[in-house]
Amino acid sequence: MRHKMIPCLALLLLTACHPETAMNQERAAAEADVAQGGRGLAKLNPSPRKAYELVLRLKDAPGDFAVVEGVAQYDVTNEDQCGHIEPATGTAARITSQEPVELRKVADGEYRGTLYVDRMLDEDYYGRGVCKWEFTGAGAMLKATGAEEETRFLTFVKADPLTEGKTHTLYYPDAAYPRAPLAANYPATGKADPADYVAELQGKLFTMSLSASEVTP
Repeated sequence: MRHKMIPCLALLLLTACHPETAMNQERAAAEADVAQGGRGLAKLNPSPRKAYELVLRLKDAPGDFAVVEGVAQYDVTNEDQCGHIEPATGTAARITSQEPVELRKVADGEYRGTLYVDRMLDEDYYGRGVCKWEFTGAGAMLKATGAEEETRFLTFVKADPLTEGKTHTLYYPDAAYPRAPLAANYPATGKADPADYVAELQGKLFTMSLSASEVTP
């Protein structure tokens, strides 16, 4: 992804082989790939079946958004059994990946895209057993024109509310568009309750809503 949408989520998937030299080289290559926006050794399922249409709706937006990017989050649920053991701690490293979801504008203030809950391929990445992937959530990042200094308007929803058909709505201040007054590249994460904003901002808010419904691929 060109932009970090969820700061607390890092893309980490290293590798291990039997020869120590090959292991170190392959791990370094995986780290370099992740640093360039790749997925390391994580593999995509070549035939995903479980599709959902992700819908992003904007209401009362203060202007246009030239950048609208979606993302789906996946995590390995059994890293203790299958993951790489960190020598310093003796514990398994977290295995997680974010995959892009193309959001297409279908109407003013409405974007749609397809995500697959079975997008990642379960596989033995470390020689310790098959790693099991799980879809854990989806989100979006919007920018006015894409300029580096502009505010990143962010939203993210955990998997269960999405797959259950619930709508997740957050409120954002108009004042942060296209750029927050006091901070460049500001990550605006929104608030669920408009009353959480100071009084002078409460009448100048817009919303971003995410929902999803199961579809046939």
